[in-house]
Order: sequence, then C-alpha cells, then structure tokens
Amino acid sequence: MDTGSSARQVRRSFRSQACGEVIILTEMVQKPNMLIIMVDQLRYDCLGYSNQAPVLTPHLDKLASEGMWFDRAYNHIPICGPARQSFVCGRRAEAFGGLWNFSLGMQIGALEPTSYSWARSLQGAGYRNGYIGKWDVHPTYDPTHYGYDLFVSSDEKYRERTKAQYPELAYTEGFFGEIDPLPLEDTRTHQTAAMATALMKQLSEESAGSPWQLRVNFQEPHLPCRPVAEFAAMYPPESIPEWGSFRETFANKPYIQSQQLRNWEIEHYDWADWAPIVARYYAIISQLDDAVGKLLAGLDALGQSENTVVIFTTDHGDMCGGHRMLDKHYVLYEDVVKVPLIVRWPGVIAPGSRCEQFVQTLLDLPPTLLAISEAEPLVDHRLHGESLLPLLLGAEPAGWREEVVASFNGAQFGLYTQRMIRTREWKYIWNCTDVDELYDMYHDPHELHNVIHHPANKTVLAELRKRLYHILYEDGDGIVQNDWMRDQLLEGRKG
Repeated sequence: MDTGSSARQVRRSFRSQACGEVIILTEMVQKPNMLIIMVDQLRYDCLGYSNQAPVLTPHLDKLASEGMWFDRAYNHIPICGPARQSFVCGRRAEAFGGLWNFSLGMQIGALEPTSYSWARSLQGAGYRNGYIGKWDVHPTYDPTHYGYDLFVSSDEKYRERTKAQYPELAYTEGFFGEIDPLPLEDTRTHQTAAMATALMKQLSEESAGSPWQLRVNFQEPHLPCRPVAEFAAMYPPESIPEWGSFRETFANKPYIQSQQLRNWEIEHYDWADWAPIVARYYAIISQLDDAVGKLLAGLDALGQSENTVVIFTTDHGDMCGGHRMLDKHYVLYEDVVKVPLIVRWPGVIAPGSRCEQFVQTLLDLPPTLLAISEAEPLVDHRLHGESLLPLLLGAEPAGWREEVVASFNGAQFGLYTQRMIRTREWKYIWNCTDVDELYDMYHDPHELHNVIHHPANKTVLAELRKRLYHILYEDGDGIVQNDWMRDQLLEGRKG
C-alpha cells in the first residue's frame, strides 16, 4: 500500500433503517483531513451537551450532535505539560519522565525531539501538519521538531499585537479573573481562532489535494478567566448554583487538600465568594465556544468540512470551587480527570452518537489518528492507549477496558505522588505518603465521603489495588518498580 496516497480503499458498514441489516460497502475515498481542537482546563460538565452545569455552548453542542459525544472520557494526568507531552508520543508521562510542568523551574526531563511523535507518522502517511497555540512539551524545541511543518506561536503574536494596539491595558485581579475591556475580536479567544483559520487555509492551499492535520490549542478557559462584558452578562453570580461537592469538610481526606486552600488563601471562602469566579468561568467558556464556532465556519468556507475529522477535547478539568478548591493540583477528583471529548467525521460517525465506554483521551487519540491516517504500523514504540476507531464506527469491541488510570506527581506547592483507578462503581486513589481514598461512585458521585477504612470494602479495595498495580507496571511507571511500593498495593501494607 502506498501510504503517501491521498486516497484509500475502506470498508464502511451502515445499518439500514428499513430492514435493520448491516450493509458493508467498499469504496475509494480520500484520506480525511484532521482538525484537532484542544482547549485548556475545561470541565466535562461545563458544556451544554453534558446537560449538567448551566453553560451555553451552542457551537460545541452542534458539533457533538453531528458526531459522537463521549460520556466517560478521562485525562490520565491532570496537569498541562505532562498531559500534552503524553499526547505527542502516546505514552504515560511517567514512562519518559514528564512528571510536572517544566515551567515551575524544577529540573526535570521534557519530551525530547528524538522521542516518537505520531505527527511524524502522519507525515509519512502523506499529511501536511500545522500547529498553533500552547505547546508545553519542551522549553527549547517547538512543534517543528516533532513532525509539524508549520507552527504559529499565537500567544506571542497576541501579546505583541495587544501591547501595540492597547499600550495602557492592565489586568489587576490575578488568578481570580475580571472583565476584559478589549473588543471581542481583539481578545485572545478570537485572535487565536482568526490565526488558526488563516493557518488552516494555508495548509489547505499548500497541501495540493493531499490531506492535512491541524492542531489548534486555545489557552482558555484556564484561569484567570477574563470574558468580555457581553458574555459575562449571561451569568449573573446570584444565578450560579453550587457545585454538588462544595460543602467539603476534608474529613478523613489527605492533608494536602485542605492545605491547598491555605496556599491560595481561600480557606474562608463561602459560595458568595465563589459564585462570581464560577460565573466568569462559565462566561469565558461561552466566549470560547463562539471562537470555536468561527473556526468551524472557516472550515465550512474552505468547502472541506465533509472530509475533515474534527476532534474537540481538553488537557484536563478545573476545580473552580469544586470541593472549595482552585485550579487542579493534588487531587484526582472527577472535576479534573473527567473531560469532554467530541469527534465528528461526516459519513462515518452517525450523527447524535454517544459512547459510554471508558476512554483515556490523550492516550487513545494517538492510535486513533494513526488508524484513520493508515500510517505504517509502529515497530519499536508501544502506545499506551487503544484506537477508538471501532467505537467511532459504532462497534462494541470485546475486551474493551473496564477502568481508567490517572496519576499526579506534584506542582508548585511541592512533590506529591498519586495514582488513581476508576471503574463504574468505584474510584480508588493511592496517595503514597498520606491516607488513600476510596469513593463509592454510585452513592457518592461528588466524592465527599472517603470510605477507605470501611470493613465492607476490604475485598473491593484489594482488587482495585491489584488491578492498579498491574496497569502501572505494564506501562512502565517507576513508582511500582520496587518492592516497598509494590507491597503497598499487593500486600496491603498501607494504612
């Protein structure tokens, strides 16, 4: 097979609405373009399509209705740098030493350009690749060293443009956010969308009929949230409902959780203090949705929507007042590990599809992209995820995973080792230097009650620890590569 060809033979299955039979068709089609939209720090429940928080996201809701929405998509490490490094190479961050953000000043390894990158595999399959926006993969090397033909540092261009046009502009409220006085078209959300649309047009023109892949990385809704007035007005603070986890007491919880409140100086905040912050988070999400709508309109204008796979997701979620916390550190609550994932592929994914299987978003997407592009099989590099292609085609593959695993290793308030395993019924969190956590996700979906010491849970706890150990060991996590840590999980040597 000529992997550089822009056309391929595919077998597509369709279920006849008239007789219910599955019809297999073989046809020649052009390899699809790929538009990957990654935002920063977006909660799963803060898209309208989730039917949970009262956030208006009409453009993303439409995208979801035209493709597949994932009900159980999870991030494997909820911190920007390691998550994005993993996405580039398809492996858990602990396997290559990307433990925390290199921007924190700690001396750690970043993902080196000599590492595997699926973008290079796409190049070998005939794709021309573009990248715009947040990187966080290496402090020195940009995306062009990892398989991308074009790179636009949109944040740098945005800062330069804003400084030149609005030299008196100053933001004063720090991480807690404020109203952005700029015209909407000059905000970072909409400038990023405009630059991304221009780059998409350039890729399309320069690809000369060959497929292209563009990864667009928005900074929003990462704090500080600065929506313009028209979007802020959509969410009066007094109308914002409390999170179900807000009345957290931290009883029988790891010490670092209550300490995080003191680090941020928010230990005395009540909902009246949080509501304006959450309102701005909602508002910047709606503003982001508007910017994504403009980007998708640009794809329509190119006449390439029908042959473009559009993927929308995020690197991780945000506490944003959940459990009374700010940001995302030292916890593996649903607020930060459960993420939105939408995939639209016209003619292949049935509109209005929903997937209820567990998905490890940034680990499963690399093999998915390789499968869609028909890139050459990997020989010397093991990916830690599974291709979502069967799920996208509506199949229920036998042996699909029954759990997801996530980790955390530290951030600006110090190092701290956590590993999580989540099944439909339970979530177990191994805190190597503090009390472990166990949550009954059916009866306690807001994770308020740690039942790690309940005698009735002894058997399920042992099973979860065993399953967690074997997944971590197989994926090369160094934390379980010694007898002391192994025995915590397999021999129950943990209080």
